[in-house]
Amino acid sequence: MALFKKRTVGKPGEWYYCLEHKKVEEGPECPAKDRFGPYAATRTEAENAMRTAHERNLEWENDPKWHDAPAGRADED
Repeated sequence: MALFKKRTVGKPGEWYYCLEHKKVEEGPECPAKDRFGPYAATRTEAENAMRTAHERNLEWENDPKWHDAPAGRADED
């Protein structure tokens, strides 16, 4: 008996972007490790998942709160 073979049942109106197949799917068709979502708003929101992730990554990379202090020096707030 397999313990982890049960697949997640998708809900209508929940959209995912599959990283493996590079496609939008309604309800989770692929494993969680291979997808972004759920996007409850619209299919278009899921279609733009990669662009949204890229924009967020740029914001985080340029956010001074995410950068550590240089080695040997601690910031005092």
